[in-house]
Amino acid sequence: MALYEFDNNQFVEIPETTFIKEGVMERTHIQSALKENIDIISPDCLVISEEYSEWSQGRRRIDLLAIDKDANIVVIELKRDEKGGHMELQSLRYAAMISSLSFSDAVGIYKKYSPDIDAEKEILKFLDWSESQEDDFACDVRIVLVSSDFDKEITSTVLWLNDRNIDIRCVRLILYKTENGIIVDVQQIIPLPEARDYIIKAQKKSEKIREAKGDGKDRTKYKFMEYSKLPKNRLVLEVVGEYVKQNSNITYENLEKKFPKNLHGNLDVVEKIENIGDKTRYFVKEDEVINLSDARIAVCNQWGGLEKMNNFISHVKNLGFEVNVDE
Repeated sequence: MALYEFDNNQFVEIPETTFIKEGVMERTHIQSALKENIDIISPDCLVISEEYSEWSQGRRRIDLLAIDKDANIVVIELKRDEKGGHMELQSLRYAAMISSLSFSDAVGIYKKYSPDIDAEKEILKFLDWSESQEDDFACDVRIVLVSSDFDKEITSTVLWLNDRNIDIRCVRLILYKTENGIIVDVQQIIPLPEARDYIIKAQKKSEKIREAKGDGKDRTKYKFMEYSKLPKNRLVLEVVGEYVKQNSNITYENLEKKFPKNLHGNLDVVEKIENIGDKTRYFVKEDEVINLSDARIAVCNQWGGLEKMNNFISHVKNLGFEVNVDE
């Protein structure tokens, strides 16, 4: 569809051009610009690497590797030509190879890409997490294909993959030449933005399928008092906090007896702030630290494994607390 300028009550067509005609390079120009303005093609994403290839001994590289606000991995592939090549097949290969990425892996990748920042802090801030949640990280991989245009083979394949709940999108960059420079029209053509409700339903269906098949990760969420959708570690923090609230004069020694180490197995459930060695394993932010009559304590945030959590829930029920799975 043409682009027009409205001037003196007249529609004046703006001529279309291409990256190739304008001498715009794929990696040097397009990729460099998009990594600094990623929201143009994929909103709410954080680029953690460029030309990523650590998973391959070959020459294959992911143009841009990102994560989104839902902690999904996002593979972004770019082409400046008007066909797109076989980018959809290439991106699927990349998605499969990157699908097992862990939170700590992502931190390491981002640290290499941006050595001057605190990678873990920036990722946690972006995800709005207070600490790492491995079970909730990289539950899915999304793909974004960016090109001047896409041939029928690519669009047919992408539509077929979308019907099977693979989140793969096509974003077209159309260039127009004006007297003042180049205008870029950015269009998401597959799936159409109007299909957002369908996408959300498809993603939920995919999650149920993965849970039914099992992928080794426990993503159970819990309800406790007025709280809902609590991950395992946050549930423990709220339970301990509520117990202290109801027993305001409790000492550290008595609290430790109520939440003994054997509930976790490897770490103390509660620990005095000054005695904590690895603070990444405890809730240590100021609004998370719990004040007792004789100490300031932190609650362990490492609760991977369903058996460990079931033991904790059984124990706190004996303390008079009701915890339920949040469907």
